[in-house]
Amino acid sequence: MEGETNRDRDSNSHLEQDICIHIFTVSSAMVGVCLTVIGLIRVVITLGRADTLADDLLAGDALLFLISCLLSYWALRSRSLRRMHRLEKIADGIFILAMIGMVIICALITYTISVPPRPGAG
Repeated sequence: MEGETNRDRDSNSHLEQDICIHIFTVSSAMVGVCLTVIGLIRVVITLGRADTLADDLLAGDALLFLISCLLSYWALRSRSLRRMHRLEKIADGIFILAMIGMVIICALITYTISVPPRPGAG
């Protein structure tokens, strides 16, 4: 019985560590995606095509992805299984929030680019 409990515990620990690794890698990549899109939006704004709040929102979203990335890294470095589990859950929640934010921001960008400017505006 004791052997099965330890094996189950090792399996759960491995699974949580695997989730932390995925959150860490994807979050860090998403920070780069957010910063790239901010740069592209700035180019569009400079060319006078559109002005949007999306770049400011993306900066906040990049910050959420960075926090998720750092929390998952901290969880991976944690020696306590309980702390690792808690940090992983927080990182996961922030990651999901940031992904929802990314979808909303993409919809805002799409709307801003597709709607023609009003006459006399700009």
